[in-house]
Amino acid sequence: MKIGYSFWGFLGPGITDTPDGGRSHRRPLVDGLRASGHDIVFLQPNRDLCEAGDDLTGQYRWDVGLPDIDALFLEWRWPIPGRNTTACGRPGHTCDLHRQAGLLDYYTHGLRTPTILWDKDRRLPATDPLRRTRNVTICEPALHPTPGTAPLLFPVADTAIDAADPATLAALPRRTPLAYVGNQYDRDHAFDTYFAPAAVHLPHLIAGKWTNTTRWPHLNFIGRVPFPRVAEIYTDALATVLLLPARYAAAGQMTQRIFEAVLAGCLPLLPADMRGAVAFVPSSLTVRDATDVRHRIDWLTEIAGTGEHASLITECLRLLDPFRLSTQLKVLDYLLRHPGPVRS
Repeated sequence: MKIGYSFWGFLGPGITDTPDGGRSHRRPLVDGLRASGHDIVFLQPNRDLCEAGDDLTGQYRWDVGLPDIDALFLEWRWPIPGRNTTACGRPGHTCDLHRQAGLLDYYTHGLRTPTILWDKDRRLPATDPLRRTRNVTICEPALHPTPGTAPLLFPVADTAIDAADPATLAALPRRTPLAYVGNQYDRDHAFDTYFAPAAVHLPHLIAGKWTNTTRWPHLNFIGRVPFPRVAEIYTDALATVLLLPARYAAAGQMTQRIFEAVLAGCLPLLPADMRGAVAFVPSSLTVRDATDVRHRIDWLTEIAGTGEHASLITECLRLLDPFRLSTQLKVLDYLLRHPGPVRS
């Protein structure tokens, strides 16, 4: 199939001052689709070239017109006041939402093109008519998605999982007992419950966009970091806490942070109140509060570099299997061949 792919972000490292978690999984997905025989054309502006100066036009194709396609794939964009809801040309305006609306009008509603809408942030309103549109399939990266939607998890390359060596990862020196990489968005409660009280007592760092940190004056916020630095942080860290917005936790939606951490040998501690938590991490790495986080890190410090440490990493790698690119490509192949709302 020729797939028109709409995303607002980057295929390469991009720029530092931008929220785009898709950089860890978008390119593997695109490359996997191409390797499966699909032709991909990107329908939003080439931000890699225009903003990051990264010329990927020899490998991929962008088209800001309305090319002939067989299917439309949208990484769903939602209104962000003051950014994509303003008039075109205004300072700070991004045209992702307007472009998405134009694609929907032309392809989905006009030509009745089969459309896959990947609601990666669970922002599509429950009452949106797209949920009842016959040629539209809604996906969420969750184990327990909204009724009528299909689970499409964030993919990680099979080769990345298969190449990870637990013994080598366990043997690396890890100077930072606790790290967090990610933005503040809707995470204050989880941060207060699981991370902040533990971090006060441990060497730590917090990377990402945290615009209001006055409540935590003693914590080490280092701001946004270049995308390649994420792997470096995890490689130096013994553990992280997977902090999730409540709407993610309730649906069993895990972000890309789990495989970014595990592939670097950084052990993921996961709040036990996440739906289906033990599907993502060993039960010994689930936590109920910040006290549990401190106890787990004390234990991990004791076993660091041992066979027990390597065995934990092995189990975490095994639990990444549902995220394998090969698995998610099978999901997408089925959805492309059977467009329309998912029967619950």
